[in-house]
Order: sequence, then C-alpha cells, then structure tokens
Amino acid sequence: MLPLLLAMPAMAQDGSGYASAQTREAAPFVAADFKVPTLVEGPDFKLVPLGPDLVRIDFDAYMSSIEHLQKTFTRSAAWPHPGITDADAMKDMVTEQGRFQRRESFAYAVLTPDGKRERGCVYVYPSPVPGYDAMVTLWVTKAEYDAGFDAKFYAWVQQWIAKDWPLRSVAYPGRAIDWGTWDALEAASTAKAG
Repeated sequence: MLPLLLAMPAMAQDGSGYASAQTREAAPFVAADFKVPTLVEGPDFKLVPLGPDLVRIDFDAYMSSIEHLQKTFTRSAAWPHPGITDADAMKDMVTEQGRFQRRESFAYAVLTPDGKRERGCVYVYPSPVPGYDAMVTLWVTKAEYDAGFDAKFYAWVQQWIAKDWPLRSVAYPGRAIDWGTWDALEAASTAKAG
C-alpha cells in the first residue's frame, strides 16, 4: 500500500521507447508496447502487483512496522497508523490495482518465495520532478530491516529497474537522493508549475 496520493502526470515518448520528462502530459507513463512485469523472482523473494488478493498479508506487514515505516518511509504519522480499517486497506489495494492496470504507476508486494508473507513493497511512479522519468520508493518491515534485507533489496531494485524498465533517469527519494533535497526539488517543481 502506498499512502501518498501523488499527482501522477502521464509521460510522453520521445521515439526511443523511453519516457520523456519534458512532455509529461502527452502520453502514458510507459510505452504501450512495454510489457510491465507481473511476476519477478528474486534470490529469496518474488514481486507481484499489489491488489485485493494480497490485502491481508499487506495489512499484516505494514501494521507490524508502524513506527518504523513512519520514520523511514512516509516520514509522517498519517500512514501507517493503528486506526487503519480493513475497508481502508481494501480501498488502497483496489486503487493500486487500478493504477497498475491503467499503467499510471506500478506497486508491487515483495513476498517470500512461497507467497505467504509480505516482506515489503516497491513502487514505480512517474516523477513529479522534471529531469526524472520515474521515482522509485520501497519499504521493508522492521523485522526485514533488522535482518539486513533493506540494503540488499534496494541494490537489487536498482539493477532490476535499470535492466528491465524503459526509464533513463530514475530518482530514489530517501536513498540516492536525500529527503531534504527531494523535498526541495518537489517544492520548486510545484512552485514553477503553479
């Protein structure tokens, strides 16, 4: 689940099959002929699109790590929080599934190989900051973080995006770009657009 409701402008194509950040409003985030991954197997995990069939294990994962995720992912007490209901969780799953199906953004659950437990999530979203084709964010549960999975998974995600996605310039807010810098870039972009 991703609580951030970003304005997700569509991205245009420049003829190379890559998204162009300069003409975002003209075309989809990724080219129509790009086969978006729907099952990706990693060394000790697999990625599958978030959707209603995963609502229970997704809920269990983020609710197990409320304080950790508020500090490391959202930087806010708004998500996750103890008052999230089953209906809230389902609504978020339906929203993420719809965005994926419309090719607006791509949210994945990071599952154990047997699919019984969620270790975290990864999100591939259009960037709100000019100069970047996409922004990728991810989180892992507190238990996975403590076990060292976060650093290993982040390194894997960078390779996966570079190898398998038609994106040239990808931002990793809170990681390759510190949050303060990213926040300033977003604010400048918003001010310029407004």
